[in-house]
Amino acid sequence: MTSMERTRTSFVLNFFNDQKTRSLLIQTATLILVLLLVYLILQNIAINLASVGKEFSFDFLTYPAGYDITFQPFVDYSPTDTHIWAGFIGLLNTLLIAVTGIFLATILGFILGICRLSSNYLINKLSYLFVEFTRNVPVLLHIILIHSLIIHNLPVPKKAISISESIHLTNRGFYIPQPIFEVGAVYVLSAFIISILIAFGYRIWAKRTQEKTGKIYPILPIIFLIVISITSITFFSFGCPISLEYPTLSGFNFRGGLAIKPEYLALWFALSYYTAAFIAEIVRGGILAIQKGQTEAAYAIGLTPNRTLQLVVIPQALRIIIPPLASQYLNLTKNSSLAIAIGYMDIVATLGGISLMQTGKEMETMIIVLLIYLICSLFISFLMNIYNRSIRIKDR
Repeated sequence: MTSMERTRTSFVLNFFNDQKTRSLLIQTATLILVLLLVYLILQNIAINLASVGKEFSFDFLTYPAGYDITFQPFVDYSPTDTHIWAGFIGLLNTLLIAVTGIFLATILGFILGICRLSSNYLINKLSYLFVEFTRNVPVLLHIILIHSLIIHNLPVPKKAISISESIHLTNRGFYIPQPIFEVGAVYVLSAFIISILIAFGYRIWAKRTQEKTGKIYPILPIIFLIVISITSITFFSFGCPISLEYPTLSGFNFRGGLAIKPEYLALWFALSYYTAAFIAEIVRGGILAIQKGQTEAAYAIGLTPNRTLQLVVIPQALRIIIPPLASQYLNLTKNSSLAIAIGYMDIVATLGGISLMQTGKEMETMIIVLLIYLICSLFISFLMNIYNRSIRIKDR
């Protein structure tokens, strides 16, 4: 073997013996195989669609939908609108369930988790029974149960359960006053948002001041004062541009106001308390993971049990709670697709349901629905990762 051949052999051996090089080659080969597999799948789909006379396209999105959506609280919709607009309404309904469900599930979950650790025997056992029952029954059964309770146990509109003659509970939904926005309402809403930002800034300042000096400033009373005062001054300065339209009984149903359909109520409440049961166990585990010495030290300096939980235990437990909590938020968002079982018109019921059956575009509609859920899940994960990084212990 000549010196040139030995050099070439040595170079090849060194090239493949390098860990980074091997890793890069393996990843490149894997990527090529995955892309090849995707290409073969798409080619097979195209051949099968052509064999049955179908064309892969999204032109159907511009066709009239031709069906009604009974619950569209944000924007107007009519059957003459396009499929893409119907899908957008379904997306808004999905986001409404996700946002309101996450909000209620978080509150219920933290309350249940703390109750699971209560020294009160009755509270402890009742919360334990609720959590175990809820977690071990499929969420679809919870949704159907709550929907049936609303439909079959609440009265018809003529015999509605009325609260102060402004809120009416019926088997067709809950009717509440609807805000009417007039000229100048945008300034009131802007003032409300600005007041929230100011209140948030005050909270950060009060917390940092307490950490540096030990001086405690009231937070909740000041926050309420800031938000209410700024919003109220703007509201009256522009001549009360926001009024309320009250629902009134007309014939066999209520007219006016805002109608919250039983499908939304059932789905929202069922998903919320079902997810709250899992969040409760996450909260309980996070609190138990904090060393007892932390609690004993807080008691030693005179903190009450409530202040100890608020200032010492929960802030440390959040670092353990947040990662699995994000998974429950994702589960709630994806479980909202079960809305089709009770007729709630979300993205699955609209674009992935009626639009699919009318147009016969199974592949196209499912791709859109899949991408929507993927984007929503990635966005929730992104927000939770930002919050998780903000509360972790920062090394100096």
